[in-house]
Amino acid sequence: MSVNSSGSAIYNNMVGPVMRAGELAMAVIEAAKIDNPGKEVFVDDKRAYLRIHTDQEMILHRETIEEELGRPFKMNDLEVDLSSFAGLIESGDESIRFYYVKKM
Repeated sequence: MSVNSSGSAIYNNMVGPVMRAGELAMAVIEAAKIDNPGKEVFVDDKRAYLRIHTDQEMILHRETIEEELGRPFKMNDLEVDLSSFAGLIESGDESIRFYYVKKM
């Protein structure tokens, strides 16, 4: 886990969830590392919330989050602790994708 300042977020292509601190956020951090091999996952710890991001695209799978939590999990339950996000978002029953598209 890398801790990084997001003060310059508008100048980069970072995407991912901003979550209320807690058990689910910690599971999402671990799932982000597993589900996005070869990518560096950054975490900005703001005490009350965590900004979890990586460059260009982040995919989170329900099954990985379940494994990290050690209990069943539904992807729409992520919304309870998801206070914001960076990038565009696609969500389904089995995964959620945060991504960046550069338009010229």
